[in-house]
Amino acid sequence: MRAHRLTFAALVVAAGLSLTACQNDDDAAGATDPSSASSASAASSSGGGSGSGGTDQDSGKGSDGKGTAAPADSGSGSGDSGATPKCTTDGLKITAQDGFIEGDPEGSVVVGLTNGSGADCVISGFAGVDLKTNAGTISATRKGEPGDPYTLKNGKEIDFYVSYPLNESGGSGVRITGLVVTPPNETKSVTLDWPGNSSLPASDGSGPQVLVGPIGSAGQGG
Repeated sequence: MRAHRLTFAALVVAAGLSLTACQNDDDAAGATDPSSASSASAASSSGGGSGSGGTDQDSGKGSDGKGTAAPADSGSGSGDSGATPKCTTDGLKITAQDGFIEGDPEGSVVVGLTNGSGADCVISGFAGVDLKTNAGTISATRKGEPGDPYTLKNGKEIDFYVSYPLNESGGSGVRITGLVVTPPNETKSVTLDWPGNSSLPASDGSGPQVLVGPIGSAGQGG
């Protein structure tokens, strides 16, 4: 009976040892199974690719954003190039009136430029002024400093003066037959009736001159 118990105990121990060995073998096999390692690696690669793809996509959006900003800047540039245009002869109504005040040592004419173009325009500098006379054309000499460019609103007027020596000699002098005005930076002129005194004193050129002030100078004391 004792021999049978020992034999049974030995079988139980042997079975336990065998089961433990099988479990250890299974664990070792699982740890070194190439397919398990490949699956883990693939899963890791798949996860990393998704994260990287997200980063690339965000970066791409940023790139697209900058690309979209460039046309907007171009639009601003286009807006600049489409800024208020200069005033032109065809867009201006030009008039002249006598500006002489009794007691002044010189005669004066006020030339008005009214914007009738239908849109605002920019004007500055000096207009070209010539007096047509029976002795030829006399060009006015510029006097003063031009102001900053001025935006002339549609329908509004800006003036400048023309001064000239008075004929107090008692003689016929040089008869004035017309006033020719060329707006700043233009080549097209307008000829107007002369509204001032009808003549200039005869001169050899050493006397007083015909002068023109800058745009906006009328009423500012020359």
